[in-house]
Amino acid sequence: MIKVELDVHTHTLASGHAYGTIREMAQAAAEKGLKILGITEHAKGIPGTCDDIYFENLRVVPREMYGIELLLGSEINILDYDGNLSLPAKIIDKLDIRIAGIHSHCYKAGTMEQNTDAVLKAIKNPRIDIISHPDDGKCPLDYEPIVKAAKENSVLLELNNNSLNPINKRLNARENNLKMLSLCIQYDVPILVSSDAHDPADIARYDFVTEVLNEIQFPEKLIVNKNAEKFKKFLSQRR
Repeated sequence: MIKVELDVHTHTLASGHAYGTIREMAQAAAEKGLKILGITEHAKGIPGTCDDIYFENLRVVPREMYGIELLLGSEINILDYDGNLSLPAKIIDKLDIRIAGIHSHCYKAGTMEQNTDAVLKAIKNPRIDIISHPDDGKCPLDYEPIVKAAKENSVLLELNNNSLNPINKRLNARENNLKMLSLCIQYDVPILVSSDAHDPADIARYDFVTEVLNEIQFPEKLIVNKNAEKFKKFLSQRR
């Protein structure tokens, strides 16, 4: 299992289909020896999730619990082929961490070219830090331009443990991740590994991710989770 200092894509009860509170998630992160926990609730478009006011009021939440530094943000939906997002810019600007991804609840999969354009436009949006789970074959992507754009725009591509879990139904996630990782090695592009935990028990769960990283012999120097200060520097350079 890879040793990491942060897990920054997780969800609480507020997302509508997750099962822990902020404090339960932070306590689990502390028990697992993390330094940073990111809580990134789903933005509107996902059934049962937060209204915009939830994100506007995140200022009231302490940014340290149980000795863990908290980063509070959102997993924002990419809505269309033009890369439009499901949170307004004025709210995104208040978030500690900003993830964008495609979810079938609020995005109609198009051709590979259309889907790739949607992700590329999100990557080129200076407000976005991370692209979540670009791996579902039901929404095919051309990975080479995405990896190149991620490098050019200093955006992190995510390797998502939840995507690789057999209980989930993302199509060809393993094969697609291997393709993306191979290109990341070729172009020297860093990645973020994420649990995408929807329950405290899954915080920093990286079993499926580890298998894929080992299979492709992915270099540890390209995994930003290895060092909390390195990740904080990455964020500060984008603000």
